[in-house]
Amino acid sequence: MEKGTVPISVRNLSVAYHRKPVLRDVSFETPEGKLIGIVGPNGAGKSTLIKSILGLLPLTSGQVRIYGKRYEKQRSIVGYVPQRESVDWDFPTDVLDVVLMGRYGRLGWLKRPGKADKEFALACLEKVGMAGYAHRQISQLSGGQQQRVFLARALAQDARIYLMDEPFAGVDAATEKAIIKVLNELKGQGKTVMVVHHDLQTVREYFDWLLLLNIRPIAFGPTSRVFTADNLQKTYGGRLTALPQVADPVYTG
Repeated sequence: MEKGTVPISVRNLSVAYHRKPVLRDVSFETPEGKLIGIVGPNGAGKSTLIKSILGLLPLTSGQVRIYGKRYEKQRSIVGYVPQRESVDWDFPTDVLDVVLMGRYGRLGWLKRPGKADKEFALACLEKVGMAGYAHRQISQLSGGQQQRVFLARALAQDARIYLMDEPFAGVDAATEKAIIKVLNELKGQGKTVMVVHHDLQTVREYFDWLLLLNIRPIAFGPTSRVFTADNLQKTYGGRLTALPQVADPVYTG
């Protein structure tokens, strides 16, 4: 990595669908080795931001840099967990093969995974509690199990940065606990994890830093400073009917 560069730098980023702005003038730089939440109402552009960082959507303006370079040059160090609903779970493949897909960024598509890659993939499945399902067809898994498999695939990539789009959506409590444990382990290894999240009740517990987003960035910084009643009201407006635990002085001070 280039000395002095940050994991993710976004400058003046704007995105539009059919001329309608979806993101406007988004700028931030992430610290390294932190768990960073992206929070905002439906239609705020949270998933669009993740896809824009990954180069999956054209930008109207602005730029994204990963450790000072374009994403295309840093693809192998960025792991991605998409929304579960965006995946074709009827595709005829088993769990181990899905996780091994995470190794191709390092191997190249023409080289087949070897014994060491399979052992690494199985170790990733073990971390998310899915080692016993390695040869199960993905269509036979529950929603929570599918999400664990996609997390294992991202772990198999052995990336420096992880971008995750609603990894906790629709999963059971045990799966959510398992996922946040893995995310904290990644943070402990100095890796940067950015997560689209919707549950305000767990924001303070889960994330070190927070981006509040509603087409434009409302606030970005340490969660203890950013997660306030005033900022939440600016982010959600009339769509926020309750401010959970906002009376806590950590939020309002």
